[in-house]
Amino acid sequence: MTQSRYRKVPSGRMARLASFGQLAGGVAGGMIAEGARRLADGQRPQLSDLMLTPANALRVTEQLSRLRGAAMKLGQMISMDGGDVLPPELTAILARLRDAAHFMPPAQLHRVLEAAWGPDWRRRFAQFETTPIAAASIGQVHRATLRDGRPLAIKVQYPGVAASIDADVDNVASLLRMSGLLPGGLDIGPLLAHAKRQLREEADYLREADQMRRYRALLADDPAFLVPEPVEDLCRERVLVMDYIPGDPIETLQAAPQAVRDGAMGALIGLALRELFAFGYMQTDPNFANYRWQAKSQKIVLLDFGAAMAVSDHTRAAYRRLALAGLSEDLPALRLALVEAGFLSPVLLQRHGPAIDEMIEVLLRHLGRPGLFDFADRAFVEQVRAQAEAIAADRAAWHAPPAETLFVQRKVSGMALLAIRLRARLPLRDMVAGMVDAASAGPDQG
Repeated sequence: MTQSRYRKVPSGRMARLASFGQLAGGVAGGMIAEGARRLADGQRPQLSDLMLTPANALRVTEQLSRLRGAAMKLGQMISMDGGDVLPPELTAILARLRDAAHFMPPAQLHRVLEAAWGPDWRRRFAQFETTPIAAASIGQVHRATLRDGRPLAIKVQYPGVAASIDADVDNVASLLRMSGLLPGGLDIGPLLAHAKRQLREEADYLREADQMRRYRALLADDPAFLVPEPVEDLCRERVLVMDYIPGDPIETLQAAPQAVRDGAMGALIGLALRELFAFGYMQTDPNFANYRWQAKSQKIVLLDFGAAMAVSDHTRAAYRRLALAGLSEDLPALRLALVEAGFLSPVLLQRHGPAIDEMIEVLLRHLGRPGLFDFADRAFVEQVRAQAEAIAADRAAWHAPPAETLFVQRKVSGMALLAIRLRARLPLRDMVAGMVDAASAGPDQG
């Protein structure tokens, strides 16, 4: 690893606030420069156009990768886009947030582990690799070996991350407000509150160890998945110790035969359906780094359970109504289900009903085809995009869906994005129908 990837995490409140001030100043300066350039060319740019430039996106990703924590996590959420909503150039830049975190310098790492295990913490291990094998928004992961030879993966949380969650979320929201990307009347308060709560849960590694045990039990008889086992006597609130299970990035499946890609993606989408309709519990972070592929065993290693959460009966029922309406290709029922689930507001439907109906009909024609659904076939996207852009331009009709629904949909959309990346072909209609039919048995908590 290059030395440039080591950068101390700003852990104090004032240091993080100063970093946000530097970010806002850099973005504002970029907007002024870009605005002047466009005016000189005879254009009349919108504020949001000036914010969403590649140069500003680069500024934001670089600074958020230095801050890490909740700030970077929110940036990662925005980056989970298949190129269908954000311009492809911005999607590519924002995608850097999924694997662009800097590392803690060794001295800072030592202080964190000393606080967790005491000054003689190295004596616990036959080997501890100081250079991390992965770095993400909340922590970085190290390889280690116990004295009895047991290989471990150790996730170490960045200092100050847990204490900065509320302020970081508020600062990112302020940045979005400043940019003009969000209408002034849009109430995102409930979403921000839910995001803060979930991020606080993600920062509790003892809770994550419990979620890992839950998923080990739920998937104990499923041959498609491997889940690490936490090492209870070494886990702490800010340090998570688990078995090291080798695997390659899930994206390596892109080079695999079609049948292998379909099998792996079928298992992942099947798991998401079971989480929603059978378990009543879902790991809602679809970051590709949370899935590893073992080519030899043909198994998927599941990692990172900090975002696992219970899914309410209300949300599960809303998705069941959506699925049933879609399977029956009942446009009025689907329109009503979208409103009941919170994806559409009555105001939006009143103002853009014909355009919304046209979008739904395009999607039903594409999704309702018999046989295998080809995720790589994106021909319908352009048909939907034109209508979506016109609707999105009506900022007065914007509304925020329920927070729980957004987090569930984040997982659903993430799985679709991975299926697109792997060019999977699956009997999607039959998979959804089978799971919805089985949902009447009620939640199975394993």
